[in-house]
Amino acid sequence: MTKMSKGPRAGTRFKLQRKPRDRGLTKITLSLQTFEKGERAVVKIDPSIHKGMPNKRFHGLTGIVVGTQGDCYIVQLKDGNKPKKVVARPEHLRKVV
Repeated sequence: MTKMSKGPRAGTRFKLQRKPRDRGLTKITLSLQTFEKGERAVVKIDPSIHKGMPNKRFHGLTGIVVGTQGDCYIVQLKDGNKPKKVVARPEHLRKVV
């Protein structure tokens, strides 16, 4: 038997998979979008961009932008009942309409 993988993307075969119509180059507008402090954002990981990728457990969660860190945004969200801060680039975030 082989050992189980324990990397940051282990167990994400379907979670970090793009739909057939979304495959190909990522839209440049995703990396140029800006968020204001206090704005709500959804963590939706783009698997083709490895830089600034948050942990897989935060995929699909909604939080509030509390600040910036370099090119990234700090999003505060709840993991269970614990408040956590996630640092992610704008490519991995979507605005809540």
